[in-house]
Amino acid sequence: MELSQERQVVSVQPDLPFLPLRVALLTNFIPPYVLPVLQRLSSKVGDLRVFISTAMESDRSWKPDWTGVHVTVQKTMTTAVRRRHPIGYSGPAFLHFPYDTIPLLRNYRPEIVISGQLGARTLQSLLYCKMSTARLITWADLSEHSEWGAGKIRSAVRRILLQSSDAVLVNGASGARYVERLGARTTAVFQLPLVRDMNDLFTIPVTRDRVISHRLLYVGQLIEGKGIHLFLAALGRWKRRHPQRPYECWVVGEGPLRRELEQSARSNDLNVKFLGSMPFHELFRIYSSAGIFVFPTLSDTWGLVVNEALASGLPVLGSLFSQAVEELVEEGVTGWRFRPDQTEEIDAALDRALNTPEATLRQMRAAARARVESLTPEFAASRIIEAIIAAGRG
Repeated sequence: MELSQERQVVSVQPDLPFLPLRVALLTNFIPPYVLPVLQRLSSKVGDLRVFISTAMESDRSWKPDWTGVHVTVQKTMTTAVRRRHPIGYSGPAFLHFPYDTIPLLRNYRPEIVISGQLGARTLQSLLYCKMSTARLITWADLSEHSEWGAGKIRSAVRRILLQSSDAVLVNGASGARYVERLGARTTAVFQLPLVRDMNDLFTIPVTRDRVISHRLLYVGQLIEGKGIHLFLAALGRWKRRHPQRPYECWVVGEGPLRRELEQSARSNDLNVKFLGSMPFHELFRIYSSAGIFVFPTLSDTWGLVVNEALASGLPVLGSLFSQAVEELVEEGVTGWRFRPDQTEEIDAALDRALNTPEATLRQMRAAARARVESLTPEFAASRIIEAIIAAGRG
């Protein structure tokens, strides 16, 4: 089975030049998977300063780690809001307004400003660039689906920011389509998928024992937006259609839906094991003990667990409302795809996955790992460097 090139993320550009520039990167906070990218970027530019709104958001379990990166925590007003997506679910979010952006940039005098998101932070960054000779790169962590329902005022502000940016970083093709519709120049848009160092996962054997070859695994928060409740409902329907067929599903994670999900699984007599939250060194064992990864999200701008699952040799049964699934999962090659808001699509994809022969699964495991071997922190840093070079030419 040959891996299709249709959805390949752009290849790594080797031997990128060292850029003797002062670069300011402004974002909400630094997740642990982003730190290696920033460390490598720091080695490619003259000086990198990272300005963050908070050491860590309160709903994250990560501990702040800024090793090897010069970080400044900004003066920021933060408010918690609850957003409702047009597809029908709601979830919490934090809005940050770092109000000392322009003074900090004036003091640092960067030649390149990379600003995360398309709000107050980037508006202030644009104003600084207008008052100086600095170039602006907007880092837009979004997709067409995540921005579905954005109002006219929000879209108008984004149009101004994107049309004024010298380059734009997005997670994938869906993000690129969105920003280009709002006026970003196609030649100035660079796709930068979420990555993390996965050398540990690459040591997991891609072979699986027959007993676990079809074992389903979900890793993530137990919240409405992740769609796990819809997937377990689909599993219940599958069981009723195939009452004699063995199956097993492991669920790793915590969240407000756990009790409801456990009660539903018991009432439907589903063979689902809830394992709770786990540190990553335990997830290594879990990934190696499963056969198929499940990602039924209702909205994810990327979905880093998809990278992890593929690196572990797990084909992904995934939602098309994730850019990681859209970019990395090819039907019948590295997994199976579906729209989570379409019951018949979930059911059909689950049938395809659980009826895939052992020999085909073996081929899919090898293809899954091959698909993400190039998605490294070095690759991500190279994409940022390419955007910086393009911005300098703008």
